[in-house]
Amino acid sequence: MIFAAGFGTRMGALTKSMPKPLIPVAGKPLIDHALAIADAAGVQKTVVNLHYFGAKIEAHLAGRNITFAWEKDQILETGGGLKAALSLLDADTVFVMNSDAVWTGKNPLLQLRAAWDPDKMDTLLLLLPRADVLGHTGAGDFLLDEDGRISRAHGVSAPVYLGAQIVKTSVVAAMTDHVFSLGRVWDDRISVGRAFGMMHQGGWCDVGNPAGIELAEGMKDV
Repeated sequence: MIFAAGFGTRMGALTKSMPKPLIPVAGKPLIDHALAIADAAGVQKTVVNLHYFGAKIEAHLAGRNITFAWEKDQILETGGGLKAALSLLDADTVFVMNSDAVWTGKNPLLQLRAAWDPDKMDTLLLLLPRADVLGHTGAGDFLLDEDGRISRAHGVSAPVYLGAQIVKTSVVAAMTDHVFSLGRVWDDRISVGRAFGMMHQGGWCDVGNPAGIELAEGMKDV
């Protein structure tokens, strides 16, 4: 699942007439960077959620083997959007990616797949040390213990969640709300010791604001 429904308000004037996933970075729209990662990982079914300027994204992706999950009445946030798309995904376990980042190094989805252990994990998040991320202005997100389990962090230096994960659909379906963040799923799984993280082997840039475009284009091998 690739998230592409947001308003992109941090992009300012750039998203007055187009959705953030269509903003070009290094010669191609952001969403094409995400889809290239999915294609290279051999993903067989891809669902993209839509809301803000969704018809433009749908037109851009016309002819590709992509299913669209329209959030016509309201944006459902990450958790609600994924939950609403579960019938389209039709899988016990799914990759989830944001569409507003650029990656270098090893394919993030292949890294997640190689480390995934469904016997002990309900979700596995890809992280990077706070000092190594580009374009991210907030604090870190999680701490890792010696076994790779995550816990919430409140320090600037903590590793940052990069917007790519594997998650079991059953734990998303179990959420009772219609609109909610995937953060609720993480907290629920953290409480029972079944939320894990791993470090990305490569670079990553958050392209959530205009400054992120130049930073991403300056990355090697973009």
